[in-house]
Amino acid sequence: MKCEFLLTYHADLTPAVEVGGGPFGTRVFFEVKGGTFEGPRLRGKILSGGGDWLLIDAQGVARLDVRAVFETDDGATIYVQYPGVLVMDPKTQAAIAGGPPTAYGDTHWVTQLRFETGDSRYAWLNSVIAVGEGHAVASAVEYRVYECIGG
Repeated sequence: MKCEFLLTYHADLTPAVEVGGGPFGTRVFFEVKGGTFEGPRLRGKILSGGGDWLLIDAQGVARLDVRAVFETDDGATIYVQYPGVLVMDPKTQAAIAGGPPTAYGDTHWVTQLRFETGDSRYAWLNSVIAVGEGHAVASAVEYRVYECIGG
């Protein structure tokens, strides 16, 4: 398998809304306020209204459940959905809350992205399997995303 760079993106987040501890862990919600994405084959903005429904277990491991809508510079809309795993260490928690940013690789933060679009110009995204690596900046997250190709 080979993975090639697909895009980077920056998503601005609202402050966390903590639902609290439940039977599966602590649920926390971050709404996506907007952002941008850019890669060799697509670029544009992230629309508001998406979000991340984190579920944090007793060991501080967060299971991501993210959904967002990207709008390309040429007017196509792309639904983006991904699960992931993030170790919520103190440095990452502080960065998400507005403190100093983390760097890629500071903590285990990996996602598996899926794309959906009805726009024929970007139909190739419907069959892409992608992995992403994240890091936190003040009130935002950033990802590097790679398209994985078999063979």
